[in-house]
Formats: sequence, structure tokens, C-alpha cells
Amino acid sequence: MVKFAGRLLPNTLLTICTLLMATSAAVAGVTASVDRSSVDLNESFMLEIVADTNIKMEPDYSVLDEKFYRGQVSTLNNTSIINGQIRQSRTWTITLMARATGNQEIPAISIGTETTQPLSIVINEPVNAPPGEADVFVTSEVDQSETYVQAQILYRLKVYRAVATRQPALRNGEITGVEVLVETAGDERTYEAVLNGKAYNVVERVVAIYPQESGQISISPARFEARVLRDGRITGRKVFESDAHTITVLPIPAPPADYPDAIWLPARDVVLGEEWSRDPTEISAGEPVTRHITISALGQLETQIPALQPPVVEGLNVYVDKPDLSRRIEAGGIRGIRQDRYAIIGNRGGAIEIPPIEVPWWNIEVGEWRVARLPSRTIYVEAVDAPLAPPAAEPLVATAAEDEVKEALPSPVADGFWKQASQLLAAVWLLTIFAWWWSSRSTQTETREPAPPPVYKIQAKILHAARKAARNGDRAAVRSAIIKWGRLQWPDDAPRSVGEFASRVSSPLSEELRNLSSVSYGPLLSDWDGQALAKALRSISVLVEDDKVTARDPLPPLMPSGT
Repeated sequence: MVKFAGRLLPNTLLTICTLLMATSAAVAGVTASVDRSSVDLNESFMLEIVADTNIKMEPDYSVLDEKFYRGQVSTLNNTSIINGQIRQSRTWTITLMARATGNQEIPAISIGTETTQPLSIVINEPVNAPPGEADVFVTSEVDQSETYVQAQILYRLKVYRAVATRQPALRNGEITGVEVLVETAGDERTYEAVLNGKAYNVVERVVAIYPQESGQISISPARFEARVLRDGRITGRKVFESDAHTITVLPIPAPPADYPDAIWLPARDVVLGEEWSRDPTEISAGEPVTRHITISALGQLETQIPALQPPVVEGLNVYVDKPDLSRRIEAGGIRGIRQDRYAIIGNRGGAIEIPPIEVPWWNIEVGEWRVARLPSRTIYVEAVDAPLAPPAAEPLVATAAEDEVKEALPSPVADGFWKQASQLLAAVWLLTIFAWWWSSRSTQTETREPAPPPVYKIQAKILHAARKAARNGDRAAVRSAIIKWGRLQWPDDAPRSVGEFASRVSSPLSEELRNLSSVSYGPLLSDWDGQALAKALRSISVLVEDDKVTARDPLPPLMPSGT
């Protein structure tokens, strides 16, 4: 009976563990997200629900019906093998349209015993109306008509189509005036909208513009070209245009009185945060701890965020590591993120106060200086115990083995051996002290090299050189400058020719670069006027960032082929 019980207990435990593992696998982690955080009342958006296992149950969509109209639902099952482990997930995508304006909450959605977290979405009043009964039209808008140097301007294009189109092409408006940097603020989005009772397919493109000097910016109308399909017949190529825009760029204001050396940082919002690799109240002298300081700015590029200088604190040695730069696309545009890492080593025990960190920045929405702060922090360093003094010499009692050694080794030889060994150890110790002194002297006399300029400033200089070369008709210098600019923009996938560079930027620069490539390498050399290229080089609008462009229709037809 005892043997049987001994065998039964391990088997029972194994069965229980197996059931617990199966139960854990069955309980799926469920998340929800939306493709846009701000939409108009008459626009649709996508709600995506992801379960980290392939469960057979369906989400309970009924909780959405009070505040939203439900559209098409699609399901995707995914299986992946990572390090020999099979992982399955299931994704539901639901098309929704809000019933009312304001800040609306997407309630938690249940799938079996799991629920998603509630989400918030902003529903705006509809601002676009079709011009008459137009089946196709284009709108454009800028979020600011007056801004500051290096501040973000969001330029938003929308193409509305109530009919199917063929061979579509959307070109941004040409930007002229002061010198600007242009960045794509997220991928193109496609959704549905209802205007005056008519259903439209909408393609939206958002571009971030950063003026580099004061003055005015002019944006010509955006152009959408396509052939329209009506009643089974296709028209010739038609052109649809949006409105033009003019933006005033104000100069950089004077720094605040309390921060006369403030670095210019225009943004909508600036956030400072910190993390420690471990609890700073449990630090021993001589042991390193890492402090991560993150500064994020909404409406600013990550390369424009200033480096944070570590404070000089008595009792701490601070070593700076290479920063991490990244960006995130939000409803308010590009949020640049910079994370600085510092290794901190305490060299004495006790409480040590680290002073606060303050970053002045210019709030472009209210037009005034603000200061982002990290409060001061007190850390506690535990002193390392002093080395113990050597014990007092005590009379030694010779053992029998020691007596044998003494008898075997004559006294003068033993004295000479230990004398030479002591001299050798003393010489090695002196050499170590000298090497330490020399290395510390080299470190103290080493001059600190200035930090390299931000990438965007280097690109601006290259762009200026390219325009000058184009005006002078120097094709070789233009090609060299364009390739240099591309290496900085795409360090992991730099374009190898002007033609490849042209495929990554928008019109009119792309056409002018292809013209340059044709003139330079074509079978017939002809006179070339670089004035048009110099004008197009006032800004560079990247089509797709760090991604190879494949041949595809960027504006898919509203109806399937043959309708």
C-alpha cells in the first residue's frame, strides 16, 4: 500500500502540473487597439483585437452598438515557430463609425473569460463637404498658419472617391519659400466616409514640415490624377486639385531670463522621465548603477532634442553612454524620443543629493517658454568596510615538517632566496604604481572632442551645396551631394545612384533627378539647366522611410475590376 501511494503521488502531481499548464495556455492574453486616435464623425476607423492563442470563441461585439455603427469584421489566424516553440494568435479587425462627437470610450470586449482594456477615441465634427455632387475630390489642410523656426507643421491630404478609378497618382503640393525639412508622419491610411448621404473611399496622407529659417512657406495645390470608371465606361485621365496654403514662419524668440543659455526646442509637449537599473537606495561604494533619462518631444525630430549634460556631484563618478534615438507617430504628429544612459559609481559612503534636471522648451500652441523638470533625488551609498589591520605577530611553533626543511636547506641559501624574492616583488609593485600614475595622467590630459552636429544640420548643409551646384550646372557635384544626403537618411540601405534616390522621394524632385540621370548617363548628351532642380531641392519629401517601395497601386480601386 505504501509503494502504491509512493507511485501515485508523483503521478498525481504530474497530472496537476499538466492541467495547470493547459489552463494557462487556454487563458489568452487579449489586447485591443485602434488605427487612429482622432477621427471625424462621418469617418470609419479600425478596431483590432488580438488574442495570443488560437481560440474558437468570438468576441462579444454587442457592447459596441450603443456608441458605434459596426461594419465588416475580418479574422486572421497566425502560427509561428520561435526557438522550437509553436505560438498561435488570432486577430479580429472590425470597422466602426461613431454615432456622436466628443471623447468616446470603446468599452472592454469579452472573449470567453478574457476582456480587453477600454480605449478612448476623439470624435470630431465633420469639416469636409463634397463640392456639389462631386464623385472625386481632393482636400488639403495645415494645422498652423503661423509657426516658428524648426517647429512642426502637419500637412494633411485626403482623396475622396465615390466611384472606382484606374491609374491613380497623388502628388503633394510643391513647397516653396524658406528652406524646410520634410518627413512622412506615418503610413497612408484608407477608410470610409459618408458626406451628405454619399459613401466615399478616403485615402489620407500626412506630412510633417520643419522650416529652417523665418519667412513664408507657400504650398501649391496637391494634384490627384486618375481615370474614372462610370457605368462600365472609363474616362480619359482627369486632374483634381486641392487648395493652396501660405504659412508664416516667425523667428526664434529670446531665451527666458532664468535660462539664458537655453537650447531652442519648439514642441507641443515635452516629457522627462527616469529609470534606474536597480534601487538607488541600495548602492555600495565602487559598484555601478545605471540611470536612464528619457526626454520626448511631440512635434519635434529626435535629432533636434538636446543632449542632457550629467550633473557634477561630489562623491559620484558619472560615465556617459551612447544615447538611443527613436520616434513615434501620434495624432499630434512625430514624437521624437532621446534616451541618455549614465553609469554612476559612488566613491564615498553616505547620502548624496543629485540636483534636478531642467529642460526649457517653447510651447508652440500657447507661444511661451515652459520648463520640463526631473526633481532632485537623494541616493544612499553604503561605504565599503576598511581593510582589517594585520594581526599582531605571535611566536611560531615549528612543526616537524618545518624542522626537516630547515635541516635540508642551509641557512645562508634560504636567506638569499627570500631576499631576492622580496626585491622582485618590490620592483613589480613600483612598476604597477608607475603604470597607474601614467595612465591616470594620460586620462586627465586627454581633451574632450566636441559632440558631432545633428544629422539634420549636416543634411541641410549638403542640400545647400546641392542647390548651389545645380544653379552652376555642375552635374557631378549635384550627384555627389545627393548620394551623401541619402547615406545619412538611409544608413542601412543607402541609394547607390541618383535614379534609385529619385524612386524614394516625391514629385517634383523625383522628376528632376530622373532628368539629371538621363542627361548624365543617357546616350545623347544635351545642355542641362539646373535651375529647375535647384528649385525642387528646396525640400526633400521622403515617400517611404527605411522600406523598399514595391510596385503597387497606392490608391486601391473602390470597386473590384470589371464592375
